[in-house]
Amino acid sequence: MQIRDLPYSDPGDPDIRSGPRFLIWLGRHQLAGQLKALSWGLVHQLGIAGLPVTVGVAVQAVIDRSGGRLALAGALIVALGVLIAMGDTMLHRAAVTNWITAAARVQQLLARKTAELGSALTRRVAAGEVVAVSTGDVEKIGWFVEALSRFAAAATALVLVCVGLVIYLPSLGVLVAVAMPVLALAVLPLLPRATRRADEQREKAGKATELASDTVAGLRVLRGIGGEELFLGRYRRASQEVRRAAVRSARMWALISSVQVLLPGVLLISLVWYGATLARDGRIDVGQLVTVYSAATLMLFPLRHFEEIAMAYSFSRPSAQRAVRVLSLHRSSRAATVEGVAPSGDLYDPATGLMAPQGRFTAVVCGDPDEAGRLAERLGGHAETGDEDAPDAVPDGATGAESPRESASGNPARSTRESAETPARAPSVLLGAVALDELPLDVARAAVLVQDKDPVLLSGTLEELMDVPSSGLVSAEDALAAAQCGDVLAALAQASPDNGGDPMRTRITERGRSLSGGQRQRLALARSLVTDPQALVLDEPTSAVDSHTEARVAAGIARLRRGRTTVAFASSPLLLDVADRVVLVHGGAVVAAGTHRELLSTEPRYRAVVTRETDDEAAPAAHTAIVAVEAVATVQGIEERA
Repeated sequence: MQIRDLPYSDPGDPDIRSGPRFLIWLGRHQLAGQLKALSWGLVHQLGIAGLPVTVGVAVQAVIDRSGGRLALAGALIVALGVLIAMGDTMLHRAAVTNWITAAARVQQLLARKTAELGSALTRRVAAGEVVAVSTGDVEKIGWFVEALSRFAAAATALVLVCVGLVIYLPSLGVLVAVAMPVLALAVLPLLPRATRRADEQREKAGKATELASDTVAGLRVLRGIGGEELFLGRYRRASQEVRRAAVRSARMWALISSVQVLLPGVLLISLVWYGATLARDGRIDVGQLVTVYSAATLMLFPLRHFEEIAMAYSFSRPSAQRAVRVLSLHRSSRAATVEGVAPSGDLYDPATGLMAPQGRFTAVVCGDPDEAGRLAERLGGHAETGDEDAPDAVPDGATGAESPRESASGNPARSTRESAETPARAPSVLLGAVALDELPLDVARAAVLVQDKDPVLLSGTLEELMDVPSSGLVSAEDALAAAQCGDVLAALAQASPDNGGDPMRTRITERGRSLSGGQRQRLALARSLVTDPQALVLDEPTSAVDSHTEARVAAGIARLRRGRTTVAFASSPLLLDVADRVVLVHGGAVVAAGTHRELLSTEPRYRAVVTRETDDEAAPAAHTAIVAVEAVATVQGIEERA
C-alpha cells in the first residue's frame, strides 16, 4: 500500500478484543510494508556492521605495508557507504509509509464508526476522548507500527553480528555475544514502572483534553453565568497534574536511557582492556582488535531501537485501548438481517408507545429535553444498548419480559439477579412492522432521517451544503423557501464580492460561525427537507428563531412535507398547532394524544409543558395560548394573500 493509493477502499474488520490485539491486527494488515521496511533495514544495519571488518583490514594493511589490501579496503568502504545511504533512505521511506498508512487505516475505522453512530457517539464516549483518539492517539499507534520493522531489522542485525564475531575471533566475540543480550534486556525490569507512569500521563492528558473540549463547547454559556474563571481554574489544575505526571514519566525514561549508556560503556572499557592484553601477548592482531572494537561500538546504535520500541509500545498501548473503546461501540446489539429497499408504513416505538402515522405531521411534546433527544435518536434506529444510560422510567410491559430461554432454564433467581444487574434493552423502533435495527445502516438512514437540536453545517458553499443524497422530488429552492431562508440568502449574496450576487456560491465558514443561531438552524432544516426521506424526525427545529418566523417555518414544513411522515419534537404552540397530531410523552411513555387545542384544554401536564403555567393559571393560560396562535395564523394568512 502506497500513500498515493489512500484512502483504503475497505479498512477491514479490526480485532477489538483489546488494545494489544488491535495493534497485532494492524501490524498483520501492514505485513507487506513491514517486510519491505525490514529488508531495507537489514541492508542498512548489515552495511554498518560491515564497516568494522573493512576498517580492520585497512589497519592491518597499513601495519603490513600492503598497498593492494589497503586499496581493496578503501573500495569496500566506499561500496558500504553507498549501501548504507541507500538502505537508510529506503528504510526511512518504507517506515514512514507504514506509519502514515497505519494511521490512515485507524482514522478510516474511526470515521466509519462515527458515521455509523452519528450523534449517539458523544453520548457514549466523552467528546474530548473522541478528539484525543482521532488526533494524538492515531499518531502514537502509527509510531509503533513504524518502529516495529526497524526494531526487527536491528535485532536481526545484532544476532548476525554476534554470530559473525564469535566465528571471526572467538576470544573476544564470545564476550560481545554474551554482553549484548544483557545490554538489550537490562532495562526490562524498569519497563513496567515506566509503562504505568506513561499510562498515568496519558490518562491525565486525556482528561485535560476532555475538560478543554467541554469548556470550549460551552464557552458561551460559561460567559453568561460568569463561570469562566471557575473552569479556567479547573483546567489549570488538570494541566499541572499532566505536567507532574509527564515529569515522573520522563524521569523513568531518562533512567532507562542512562542504563543504556552506562552498560555499553562498561562493555567497551572491558573489551579494550581485555583485547589490549591479548594483542600485547601476541594472541591477536591489532587489526582484529580494531575490527571487534569497531563492531561492538557500532552495535550500540541498533541497541537504541530496543528502547524506542519499548517507548512506542508503552505509549501506543493505551492509545490503542482508547481506539478499541470507540470501535467496539455498535449502533445496535443486533446485526442487520433484512435486505432490499426500505419498508414503508407507520413509524412506531414499542418502548414508549409513540405512533407516527404514515404521511402525517406528528408533533411530540416531552417535559424533559434529554428524553426528547434520546427518543429522537431511537426513532432513527439507534436503540439503547447496555453501554448507554437507561431511561429514568420505562413503561410497563415495554421491557423486562422474560425470554423463552430464561423461562425454560427453570432458574428464576438467576433471571431476577441478571435483570437487576443488566440494564434492560429497549426494543427497536418499527417502520411498517420492520425493526430499524434489522435494516442495513444505509437503508435505515435513507428511510428515517434525524436532525438533532444542534445540527452541524460543514464548511463550503451553500450549493455544496444542499448537495446531499435525496429523492430528487424537493429542490433546494423549495426547501430554502419552506425554511424561510430568504433573509439568509440575501445576507449571503452580499457577504462575498466574488460570488456574483449568487448566494448559492457563497462560502459558509466552519460550523456556520459567520451566521446567527437562527440562520444556522434554518439552513440545517432546509438541508434536511431537501433530502425528502420517508420519515423525517426534527428535534426542536425552530428553537432559535423568533415567533413570527417560527409560524412561517412551521407552515412551510407542513406544506412541503404533506403526504410524508414527519415527527417534530417541540413545545412551541406555533409549531404544535400546525401538526396533524400531537403526542405527549411523560415518564418514558405516551400519556395523551390529540390536536394541540384539544390537549391544551384537557391535559394539565401538556399545559404545564407548553404554557409553563401552574394549575391555578391553567385556564387563562390555555385561552391566551389559543388566542395567540389564532392571531399569528391570521397575520400569516394576510401576508400570504398579499
